[in-house]
This record gives sequence, structure tokens and C-alpha cells, in this order.
Amino acid sequence: MLHTSHADLTGMRLTRNAHGRLVLTLGSGQVFESVVPVRAFPLAAPEEGLSLVGSDGKEALWVDRMADLPADARALIEEDLAVREFVPTIQSIRKVSSFSTPSTWDLETDRGSAQMVLKAEEDIRKLAGRTRLLISGSDGVQYRIPDTTQLDKHSRKLLERFL
Repeated sequence: MLHTSHADLTGMRLTRNAHGRLVLTLGSGQVFESVVPVRAFPLAAPEEGLSLVGSDGKEALWVDRMADLPADARALIEEDLAVREFVPTIQSIRKVSSFSTPSTWDLETDRGSAQMVLKAEEDIRKLAGRTRLLISGSDGVQYRIPDTTQLDKHSRKLLERFL
């Protein structure tokens, strides 16, 4: 497994091939076709620790901080991650069908209005105390609440019934 430092980013290039896949060229000239960016800590530290994994499943390049990447490479990586990391942020909870599970939630998210079915209270994961939450809908979509204290009073009241 190749684990590189910031200095190794100097000569690296990232491009898209004709099929839309990422191609990594290291400063040494070594080329990796179809690399996939994988965050080490997608929720706790999304801007730190990124691995570019080759098609063989092995790490081709380690990036300590996203900010260390050249702007064009960072933009390509962020495009790729956005497609795979679809995690809408809940801005408000308009209503819930029932205070027992399963229940249907009517939500307003940063991606627009949504409906989510909560199968069980265990599908609400507390990431940092009771304020950062990750909620799994029955359809597999993950919803994020970065800070419950920032929700409106009505949303907080509905949410408290499930915590």
C-alpha cells in the first residue's frame, strides 16, 4: 500500500477519461486508471484523510487534507464524492405520522422536500452527544442533522419523541 505525504502531491495530476472515470498520474509518472476517492472520516472530518483507491482495491495515493490538493484535482474529487455521498441535511421536520415506529416523516432538506420512513428508533445515530445525528430512512438514504439545537422549536419537539 502506497502511503504518501504532502510532498508527493506536487507532481500529481487528476483527469477524467472518456468514460468519466478518474485517472491519477503521480509525479513519478505512475498512472492509475479508474481511481475512487474514499474519505477516511466522512462525518467527523470530511476535509481530512482522503484515499484515492485504484481499481485493484489498493490505495494509490493518500491525501492528509483536501486543502492540500490542486484546485482542479480537488474539484474533480468533490464531484465524484457528491454523487456517492448523497446525504441530505434536514432543515426542519414538518410532521410525523406516528410517535411509534415505523413512522413517516415529512421533511424539508437542503435538497428540497422529502418523505422518509423511520423503521426503528435505532435508525437514529447520535454522532456527538445528542446534537449531531445521522438518520437512516427505510429506503437506504441517510439524512444528517449537524446540530439539533439549530432546528426550529416544532422540529426539535417532534425529534425529541424519538431520542
